[in-house]
Amino acid sequence: MRGLWVDAFGPGLKTREQVAQVVEDAARLGVNTLFVQAVRRGDCLCLRASVPPITDKDFEKNFDPLTIVTRLAHARGMRVIAWVSVTGGVNARMPNTSPRHLSRRHGPDAGAESWMSRRPDGSWQEGGDGWLDPGIPAAADHMVESVVSLVRNYPVDGVQLDRIRYPDGGAWGYDPKTLARYRAETGAKGTPAPSDPRWQAWKREQVTALVRRISLEVKAIRPTAWVTAATITYGPPPAPGDLAAFRKSRTYTDVLQDWPTWMREGYLDLNVLMNYKRDGVGEQAEWLDGWNAFAASVRGRAEVAGGTALYLNPPAVTASQARRTVVAGLGWVGYSYRTPTLDVYGTRQSTGQGLEAIRAVLTAPGGVLAGRVDWQARPPTLRGLSGRVVGTAVPGGRPVEAWQGGKVVARTSTDGGGHYGFLTLPAGPVEIRVAGQRWADTVPELGVVRLPDLLLREASAPAASGRR
Repeated sequence: MRGLWVDAFGPGLKTREQVAQVVEDAARLGVNTLFVQAVRRGDCLCLRASVPPITDKDFEKNFDPLTIVTRLAHARGMRVIAWVSVTGGVNARMPNTSPRHLSRRHGPDAGAESWMSRRPDGSWQEGGDGWLDPGIPAAADHMVESVVSLVRNYPVDGVQLDRIRYPDGGAWGYDPKTLARYRAETGAKGTPAPSDPRWQAWKREQVTALVRRISLEVKAIRPTAWVTAATITYGPPPAPGDLAAFRKSRTYTDVLQDWPTWMREGYLDLNVLMNYKRDGVGEQAEWLDGWNAFAASVRGRAEVAGGTALYLNPPAVTASQARRTVVAGLGWVGYSYRTPTLDVYGTRQSTGQGLEAIRAVLTAPGGVLAGRVDWQARPPTLRGLSGRVVGTAVPGGRPVEAWQGGKVVARTSTDGGGHYGFLTLPAGPVEIRVAGQRWADTVPELGVVRLPDLLLREASAPAASGRR
């Protein structure tokens, strides 16, 4: 996989002319995949999503970038992955003015109806942004639908989950609704400190459950769609295979991403590391190589690509980082089309000049784009099982087991809405067990089987059997 991120915070996707230029430039560069920003901050560079279109003044009227970019890129043999800022809620500096935007009913001033993640003091802004809280079930429903609506309405080849985490700093998730859920599901008392391991683990589970549910919903619509994520690689890397060291990293303890589990459980088909390092600064060159090696060692069945920061480095360093990433057995993605070199980022060079500069080094003999590389693989996850428990005051945190051949083959737990699911089960008969009750079904070879909503009885009631 050889890719290029195309972001929505400048020229590139806002007019027909810009989109045509992006595809032409990408074809000349020789990449085979475009990661095109679609959902930005609760709004979309498209017209047929569950969230409203962006309201930037320079956005061409009645123009649907996602329709045009998929048509043009597919004609040139490139895949298109719709890039979604999953927890992106609002931007205070450039607010969306649509009456449909979530900020109207669920923004920071919506009281009990707010979906914003908050600090202990109730503040919600991180820079100019407000982030949606994965621990609020209604917000999770919104985030899932914002992603799934793209697969339902556009011929994209997959989706990429960006900002699929809590904000930097660790002290987030303190909306009263989130705290109430945490206390109800765990029995904890009072308000946890940001460093409380039990609180961190619970919030981390909310992020993982959101990834799982998105993947199941996407695969239910189109099993061959790729589910990818742009993941965090903060600080020094763990040694290959050292999951204990990973669990001490900022990725795991601060922003609460557990992407090794996402790969192992089949929630991701492709993990794209945001391995944004400057080779000339401290140990960052070694960090880039180390994160690549760790990700490759825990990939399971998933594909992995290393994303490098074009905008932080001169072309020669970009070429070196890309080559080392590919030699490590990973795909490669560059960030980004709009700022392809350090000089473009520093306004010393135009985007066109920067693109030509990186094209020269990446397509030179030995470069990662020296010859046409096709990426025609099917995603590794093509089937699953999903369901939901209802009828209980506390639907989240319920253990769920999958049995096949008379033994437990997988375990999980329900999210705040009672949703559960599995993506690595072999095809064939399966029995799902929740709270002493049992339901039988069959995992298909392709696609996702949805169990009916499962009404939980009291624990003292006799166990049920058979399909419900």
